[in-house]
Amino acid sequence: MRIAAFPKGELEAMVLRRTKTVFEWIDEAATLGVDGLELHTGFLWETGDDYVTKVGEAIAAAGFAMPMMCASPDFTHPDADVRARELDAQATFMRITAAVGGPGATCRVLSGQAHPGVAVEQGLEWAGDAIRSLLPLAAELGIVLAVENHYKASTWKYPEFAQRPEVFRALVDSIPDRVHFGVQFDPSNAITAGVDSAEFLETVVDRVVTMQASDRHLVNGATLDALRLADGTIGYSPDLAHGVVGQGLNDYDRIFAILTAHGYDGWISIEDGVNGTDELRASVDFLKAARERWFGGSTAVRVDSHERAKAAAAAG
Repeated sequence: MRIAAFPKGELEAMVLRRTKTVFEWIDEAATLGVDGLELHTGFLWETGDDYVTKVGEAIAAAGFAMPMMCASPDFTHPDADVRARELDAQATFMRITAAVGGPGATCRVLSGQAHPGVAVEQGLEWAGDAIRSLLPLAAELGIVLAVENHYKASTWKYPEFAQRPEVFRALVDSIPDRVHFGVQFDPSNAITAGVDSAEFLETVVDRVVTMQASDRHLVNGATLDALRLADGTIGYSPDLAHGVVGQGLNDYDRIFAILTAHGYDGWISIEDGVNGTDELRASVDFLKAARERWFGGSTAVRVDSHERAKAAAAAG
């Protein structure tokens, strides 16, 4: 298992206000002791070849891999022209993923926003068609599209269309490709969807190709039952706060037991730093200890279910 870092606490500065560059983040991350850096499409203020090459060179010079790209396409928008533009943008970021991360890197993909008036069946059709149409490009580039159980992108108006586990699973099941498509598991997002993260993992572990690690804890005397909304989700309540991985509501012993039992020895990217770099470092320490305990200290990148799918595809 290899550990990557994703600067959740820097999204506003790097993506929205653009007061901090990706190059500054790469320099800072050099002190964390991780194996790789997960990028966000918003970190890339340009998409031209020269700029992308500079980002890739900076990551490599700092001794990192770039295993994962965080992209947020909106394939459920009711306007067909918008969906077409989202598809083009996703293809652009897939090419950047391959350029910076190389073969085997993953590019996140989402269903889209829960736009009012878009029925579940229609949204599943639009999102499924979009993702399937991108799979030939993923194969050409040698990368993997990883759909995340997601809550809401920072620039979105509405939550994730496929936030509910049954909708997410329906989308995943509609895409049979297991070589260039899989699941990015985020345990904290399972909590925001109102379900137990380990129990949710059991339902998708056969498709998991990457993982994000974060944690949440309750504040102000709140309870999960009190936070649940009428539609069965929790959402980003101020009473459900980010914290050090391993110190919150996720049962990481159960999660790691499930992953290792199913042959997962891949990338885990820490989504932390909301409360400062010290907490991010504490999360790194937790993942390093977990690597020793649950993964035998392995720094391999191997996901057995994915390897079996690739072998089956190669055998015809």
